Amino acid sequence: MPREYERSSRIAGQLQRELSELIRRQVKDPRVHGVTVTRVEVSHDLSHAKVLVSVLGADAPQPEVTAALNHAAGFLRHALGRMLKLRGVPELRFQYDETLDRAAHLSALIAKANVPTHDDGDPSA
Repeated sequence: MPREYERSSRIAGQLQRELSELIRRQVKDPRVHGVTVTRVEVSHDLSHAKVLVSVLGADAPQPEVTAALNHAAGFLRHALGRMLKLRGVPELRFQYDETLDRAAHLSALIAKANVPTHDDGDPSA
């Protein structure tokens, strides 16, 4: 009988919590200010982790933010190794999460589509 939660899912949640704190407290690069870890996807063999991030306020361009985080990936992986009780810490790969941007775009399209029009032929309306 399969478990309710796979080990990779549990580790992904733990990595998300720990990475959020590490980025906020220990990464000094100003390009990563306001970064939020939105999701972590860990491979089944626990060797790789895709870390999806978003930027609050979008002050820094997304390519610069992900480049800064990927540059700090070794430091973050080493810090995670000291914190977590894992035999091996997954290799971290940071990517920008476009979910919030897509949601805002769709909301704007829906709002635009719901604007009432006055096409009853009356030019004063």
